[in-house]
Amino acid sequence: MSDELKDKHGTTGHEWDGIEELNTPLPRWWLWTFYATIVWGVIYTIAYPAWPLISQATPGFLGFSTRAQVEQDINAVAESNAAINEQLATADLTAITSDPQLNQYAVSSGGAVFRTWCAQCHGSGAAGAKGYPNLLDDDWLWGGDMEAIHYTITHGIRNEEDPEARYSEMPAFGRDELLDDTQIDQVVNYVMSLSGEARTPSRVEAGAQVFADNCAACHGENATGDRDQGAPDLTDAIWLYGGDHESLTETVVNARFGVMPSWSGRLTQAQIRAVSAYVHQLGGGE
Repeated sequence: MSDELKDKHGTTGHEWDGIEELNTPLPRWWLWTFYATIVWGVIYTIAYPAWPLISQATPGFLGFSTRAQVEQDINAVAESNAAINEQLATADLTAITSDPQLNQYAVSSGGAVFRTWCAQCHGSGAAGAKGYPNLLDDDWLWGGDMEAIHYTITHGIRNEEDPEARYSEMPAFGRDELLDDTQIDQVVNYVMSLSGEARTPSRVEAGAQVFADNCAACHGENATGDRDQGAPDLTDAIWLYGGDHESLTETVVNARFGVMPSWSGRLTQAQIRAVSAYVHQLGGGE
């Protein structure tokens, strides 16, 4: 390092292997740009929401709010769709599919409603999960036409918030000692034989009698179910909680009591009809 540079800029006092670090000043343009960013940052924190407080952030003297902006956008969309939403809310349910424009809107907006409110249980693709029905097939506990789907969504199933919710309750045959362990195993093997192969075929015949005495009143003499009671068809190999021996035994012993909320207080009538149309057209609608 030349003595001329050292005399001109001085050093920082750092030295590595005889190499000293010059105390060279920053370029003026860079320094002024840096100062400008500091000024800009201070002005920004005064003008816009910035500093966190106990329950909220400083609002900023411009009063800008991203939430308010989103709300304005939502209101603008709602206003533009007001007419067709009114049409959807008042149209006869069976007439929605016959109006191409209305049906297209219903399915599109219903898909958005489904992904927002229903996908958490039924899955983003509506294929369901254990304890949550698959909405893509044609197996329906309470009916799969537009009116039935609309009623189910509106009032829900076995919830305590809506007195018109669909309701049925399977007895806990084991927990409440309505059947003994042998009878439970017999009827489980009988039910398995209806759509597949029993684990213990020798118990099927006795299980058929247990079924006739205790289960046929809801599931029907042929075990094909009863939609008025939400009793599933036991012959189609479609299982909500599983069709293996362990799962069926758990069902018979402790029963199942799935709950679906009522959506009448959460969604508008147009939204309920839209998601009804969306579910109906997924593939299993009747």
